[in-house]
Amino acid sequence: MSGIARLSTRDAGFDARLAKLLAFESAQDERIETTVDAILRDVRARGDEAVLEYTNKFDQLGATSIAALEIPRPDFDRSLAGLPTARREALEQAAARIRNYHERQTLASWQYTEADGTTLGQKITPLDRVGVYVPGGKAAYPSTVLMNTLPAKVAGVREIIMVVPTPEGERSDLVLAAASIAGVDRMFTIGGAQAVGALAYGTRTIAQVDKIVGPGNAYVAAAKRRVFGTVGIDMVAGPSEILVICDGKTDPDWIAMDLFSQAEHDEMAQAILLCPDAGFIDKVAASIERQLKDIPRADVIKASLDGRGALIQTRDLEEACAIANRIAPEHLELSVEEPQRWVEKIRHAGAVFLGRYTSEALGDYCAGPNHVLPTSRSARFSSPLGVYDFQKRTSLIQVSPEGAHTLGLIAAELAGGEGLSAHAKSAQYRIQR
Repeated sequence: MSGIARLSTRDAGFDARLAKLLAFESAQDERIETTVDAILRDVRARGDEAVLEYTNKFDQLGATSIAALEIPRPDFDRSLAGLPTARREALEQAAARIRNYHERQTLASWQYTEADGTTLGQKITPLDRVGVYVPGGKAAYPSTVLMNTLPAKVAGVREIIMVVPTPEGERSDLVLAAASIAGVDRMFTIGGAQAVGALAYGTRTIAQVDKIVGPGNAYVAAAKRRVFGTVGIDMVAGPSEILVICDGKTDPDWIAMDLFSQAEHDEMAQAILLCPDAGFIDKVAASIERQLKDIPRADVIKASLDGRGALIQTRDLEEACAIANRIAPEHLELSVEEPQRWVEKIRHAGAVFLGRYTSEALGDYCAGPNHVLPTSRSARFSSPLGVYDFQKRTSLIQVSPEGAHTLGLIAAELAGGEGLSAHAKSAQYRIQR
């Protein structure tokens, strides 16, 4: 039996119960932090030798060099060609949709000239090199390859280096095929903190990147936190989240399965339903009990729902939207009659899925928008991964002689107020006498 929490916004103490439900302790495991710190220091000091040593140790390999751990580019293409037709076509269609969506995100350089001849502007430049971390082994995540690589390619990144661990030499043809479609330039079968270190600091064989993106385990997340500043990172993600707002008119089996779709990620994932119809919530609860009996990963789903899930009755949809903004979920489904009306009420969410037929799972694989989304309420201030994350903005300033006079007077006055005399004189030298 599922022990998912049943709450009502009319209950005394609801706010406190919701706050407790949303709380996520992200304190770092000291053992993991200590291990990662040692690995990164070693990789920085010994480069290829350290990366090879840790890779052979953790993945039970017998490689003699880092070069031996690079998968040749033709292998990507062979893996793609060898896929069953239906799976290859699904991968290609998903990639086309993701690419098409992200092509609409590109930024443009611009300039304007003021009356005195001073020109100001902004120059957009792609990053030179990006590292993509893809979890590996028996699990295969081609969607991770597509979602992290295609926006970088659209942005104009010159080189993409992918790392994927292959415990006991286990490779995924599906992942290699996705790399072929997405345009990965180089791929190394390394993982863990040592892979993050190699990408961040560079080694004799692996070039240093400008930014590292992609998910990983606790060691990978800890390593990404530590190398930030030396390189950029996408984000440090928390457990997956789904929040469903329903008016009570969707098939309850659909809603229950949508909650399952995120709960099955891990025991700390969060799945919440907001609905004003108590009778419908009863139907969803009954569906959860029934469908749990026949689904793989039922133990993980049950642990997630029991520990961090909730079925919440609200006064109305207006209140549901207000609570959704408080939660700021990674994924938000608006399973309601007029989703376009209610989406106007939503201010904080990583991605919004509008209407009864828009399951969150479609966004994970093939709808087009990126599935790398802010978690743990960070949707209040951050955005999905996109082309913007692989481009830089550089300010352009070209001051005319007349502009140097006008701006020089302003700058000198302000610099004097800050006590920075060299700043003031630098501006004053260019003031026309």
